[in-house]
Amino acid sequence: MKKVALISYGCAKNLVDSEVMLGYLERAGYSFVQGPKDADIIILNTCGFIEPARREARSALREAVALKRKQKGKKVIAVGCYIERYLDSLKEKYPEIDAWLGVNDYDKIVQTVEGKPFQKSEGCFLYDHTSPRHLQTPPVWTYVKISEGCSHQCSFCAIPLIKGPYRSRSISSILKETEELSSQGVKEINLISQDTTYFGRDQDVDNGLFLLLRELLKIKEIKWIRILYGYPEEISDPLIEIMQEERICSYLDIPFQHSDPKIINNMKRGMDGKRALKLIQKLRNKLPDISLRTSLIVGFPGESKKEFDELKRFVQDATFDHLGVFTYSKEEGTDSFSLGDPVKESVKEKRKEKIMEIQAEISYQNNKKYLYQSMDALIEGTLKENSDILIGRGKFQAPEVDGIIFIDAPGKFQKAVNTIQKVEITGQDVYDLYGKIA
Repeated sequence: MKKVALISYGCAKNLVDSEVMLGYLERAGYSFVQGPKDADIIILNTCGFIEPARREARSALREAVALKRKQKGKKVIAVGCYIERYLDSLKEKYPEIDAWLGVNDYDKIVQTVEGKPFQKSEGCFLYDHTSPRHLQTPPVWTYVKISEGCSHQCSFCAIPLIKGPYRSRSISSILKETEELSSQGVKEINLISQDTTYFGRDQDVDNGLFLLLRELLKIKEIKWIRILYGYPEEISDPLIEIMQEERICSYLDIPFQHSDPKIINNMKRGMDGKRALKLIQKLRNKLPDISLRTSLIVGFPGESKKEFDELKRFVQDATFDHLGVFTYSKEEGTDSFSLGDPVKESVKEKRKEKIMEIQAEISYQNNKKYLYQSMDALIEGTLKENSDILIGRGKFQAPEVDGIIFIDAPGKFQKAVNTIQKVEITGQDVYDLYGKIA
């Protein structure tokens, strides 16, 4: 039996694609190992979104090729967004890679590994409830990808060039997948796509996300439903209304990207800082316990000290619970490519550090409100094997990107893992919390 190590880079959407590829390989009789050294076949699922992700992918490819040279008979397969966009140059740079697979044919991974021909697909692969899936997340939570591609025209973003226009899955397919996940013990699903709030619009369905959530609520075994990656303009009143349901996490990830009107206009985004603050206030009025995450870009062409100062003020006024910052990456084929890349990398990094410094203080202050509160926490595992410290998250913490709760539970960890437990918060730091089983 051939042993496979599949290493996934980039976003959670990539991880789901990796899990589907593992599902097809498992169905074909392959077994899995964690490390590439122990594998007969190394599969690297790459990200090509921005230059730092591509650098990481190139490093992984070099390491895999070096391992192949040392261990005869080992195969290396490169797949994913980076391969889709730059296949010809990568083939030339890494001739020792055994096979390549772009984003259209993840369901042909077995044929790719075995060197068998297959009919190539026209559009980006989008799995459904019939696709096999080998989960890589803890048993208690997972991601559910509800669409593929993007139909927005943000000037800096290469995703539409790589994955094409937005395509929604059917509600019935998502429901069937979620029912199957719930039967396996999953308690939390995280709905993901390039823009989860756009769901259904490609099929002329109004309020598609509202309709999906309404149906998902009928699956009682799923205790937490989380919405990730919402476009500001798509956050509708029906969506806000249904988010008042207890089992829908009062949480939104809204990538505002910037706040200065000139930069927003050049980014081909629609909501500047003033409008964003109004939306944030509306959400907090309707959902008092909502936790908000955003992503920002610093160093976009035209961002001088004036525009950056505006962004700093926005961050201070918005008091986001969670925030991430990217430095601008000039991407071929995007509308902003012609603007050049005038902001020095060193300046971009300093601006990123400044925003994160501001946010660290905000996050610390925001975390204070949880002190001495009793709350539900989803227990993902233990700090280390046989540890009495559990690792958990509250509804206000998305997996993998936000803080966690370290929970002191001597003697209780075996029965608590993969459940939702009442936890009393006893301490805090900037991003994480500390507690004990209540």
